[in-house]
Amino acid sequence: MRTAAAILSFVLAFTLMPSQPATAASLPGGKATYVVSQGHLKASSQQNWVRLGSYRFAANGTVTASLHLWWQRNPQARQRTGTVPDTGCTTKAGGVQKRPRTCEVLTAGGYTGAPDETRTGTYTVSGGVLSIRWKIAQTWTEQWYVKPSSDGKLARLDLKQSSLATHGYAYGSNAALGTRRAMSSVKAFPGSLRQDLTSWASGTIVNSANQPFGHSAFRSCATSTSCLTYLQPSSNGACQKSGGCPKYGGGTKANISSIQYYLTTISKTDRRDTLWHWCTCLAMERGEFCYTGNSHVKPLMQIIDDSGAFRGWVGAEASFSTGSRATDMMAVLRITDFR
Repeated sequence: MRTAAAILSFVLAFTLMPSQPATAASLPGGKATYVVSQGHLKASSQQNWVRLGSYRFAANGTVTASLHLWWQRNPQARQRTGTVPDTGCTTKAGGVQKRPRTCEVLTAGGYTGAPDETRTGTYTVSGGVLSIRWKIAQTWTEQWYVKPSSDGKLARLDLKQSSLATHGYAYGSNAALGTRRAMSSVKAFPGSLRQDLTSWASGTIVNSANQPFGHSAFRSCATSTSCLTYLQPSSNGACQKSGGCPKYGGGTKANISSIQYYLTTISKTDRRDTLWHWCTCLAMERGEFCYTGNSHVKPLMQIIDDSGAFRGWVGAEASFSTGSRATDMMAVLRITDFR
């Protein structure tokens, strides 16, 4: 299965006006805390990166970023989360099943720990545009369009330009970063979640938009309440004979193109979740029950509005290949009802 990962980079330099003290009313969209996914992707490069974390804005015109970083320059192996979904939502049997396999969920390396970097900067908001200058050795400036939701409970930032990143998503509210919703609330979310994603794989950039995310189809676990699972019965473009499954994939006699999905809480005290998925046939090709190859690991940060309600995620893919950098899969994504 080839989905991939992404982070883009033009190096666009622009000059910000001198920073002036902000007031509470001039917080971007009136919101103090944002979850942020951004990345640098260049099709011909193998030095791409993605960052995922938070921006916190203060009324005095300062901003603090806390972010996890995944960079092709320093590839990190997939990491065990310690979560093994119970047999209420998985199966210990192989073959054709209606539930995913009972496997320990993996995530991107380092995501179960503290953020890799913290930096501070200054910001201004003018004409619906947020401008940030980070106080680091190299020049790093960003501009984002500020878009409030119709109900006023959420604000969205759309990346206008950046001196280092080329794609990004951010969503903010006045809920504390420690405010998050359980997987039961995720499954019960009444709205329609859709995914937008820019990915990099094998030197190719792919943009996909408005993809339905069927959260309600995920299965609740009996005892592992921090996890949801879903077995997608078949796929048209992934898990095919020509895509790494010559014996078992779609188009073979076995014709297995199902996908194993796991959605898991990383921390109960902040916004971190993770999505893990892989083609069943890839494990079968290797004679494995739980796939240990190039599965998709997508760390996520919950979007929470002012009322404390779940509204989706911003996320990244940081699936470093067990082979060469040319076969890494990287992406910047959002899954939300406010797009």
